[in-house]
Formats: sequence, structure tokens, C-alpha cells
Amino acid sequence: MVLLYIKAIHIIFVVTWFAGLFYIVRLFIYHVEAEDNPDKKVLQNQFTIMESKLWNIITTPAMILTLISGIAMLIINPSYLQFGWMLIKISFVLILLIYHILSGRMLRKLKKGTLKMTSGQLRLWNELATLLLVAIVLIVVMQNTLNWIWGLIGLAGLALILVIGIRVYKRFKAIK
Repeated sequence: MVLLYIKAIHIIFVVTWFAGLFYIVRLFIYHVEAEDNPDKKVLQNQFTIMESKLWNIITTPAMILTLISGIAMLIINPSYLQFGWMLIKISFVLILLIYHILSGRMLRKLKKGTLKMTSGQLRLWNELATLLLVAIVLIVVMQNTLNWIWGLIGLAGLALILVIGIRVYKRFKAIK
């Protein structure tokens, strides 16, 4: 029964962590795009406040609680580590941790005014979190029934669709 409560907590904080990661990069995009706005100083100050609160109050604590609850499930039921799908999931979670750390660096650079990424590059960065979410969810839900070759092809196809979508959006935005 305890395992089910921990699993529920894990899912809640995974959702919260991803929500924070998706929104923080969206704020980065707005922050960078405010550079061309006459009210740049006011907007960027507000984005800095929003980014800091989101990162420190929601995103990073959710990441910590996700990891704690995930590790707790593995301690309670170490047999999970015998499954190939779990090891692959953990690998994707490690990539997600790197994504989190790099996003934190971007946040610090934005505060200093030294981030050199464009809004287009940040949009692509944001889609990496989407790909990680899709990969992790599919691995957990499909477990050993997932054909890894088709899974990788599907993930690559999704990445291509996201890149095309960003380019279409960019052209549409340029027309306005």
C-alpha cells in the first residue's frame, strides 16, 4: 500500500516538474523577445521575478521530490532494476536532469544578461523536454511490449514534426 502512495506522489511531482520545465523555457523566450520592446527593462525585470519564483518554488522542488519518490520506490521494490525498461527510463531521467541543470544555467545567464540564445533556439530547447516526456511515458506504459526500433523511429518522427511546427510558426509569425 505504501508503494502505491509513493507512486502517486511520484506521478504528481513528475507532472509538476515537467510543467515547470515547459513554462520556464517559455518565460525565457518571452524574456529574450522583450529585447526588442520599448518597455524592455520593465518586462525583463518582471520575467526575471517570474522565472526565479517558478524555478525556486515549483520546478526545482518538484524535481527533488520526483527523484526522492522514485528512489524510494526502487528501495521498496528493488526488483524494478531487473527490468530493461526501467534502466532505459532511468537513462532518460538522467538526460532530463542534465536538461534541468542546463536550464538553470540559462536562467542565471538571463539574469546576468549574457544568454546568447535566440527565441527560435529556445523553442527548440523547449521541444527537447517534450521529447523526453514522450519517451519516459511510453517506456513506463509500454514497458517490455514496446518495440525499441519503432519507438526510436516514432520519437525521431515526433522530433521532426516539432521542428517543422516551429518553422511554420516562425513563418506565420513573420507574416503578421
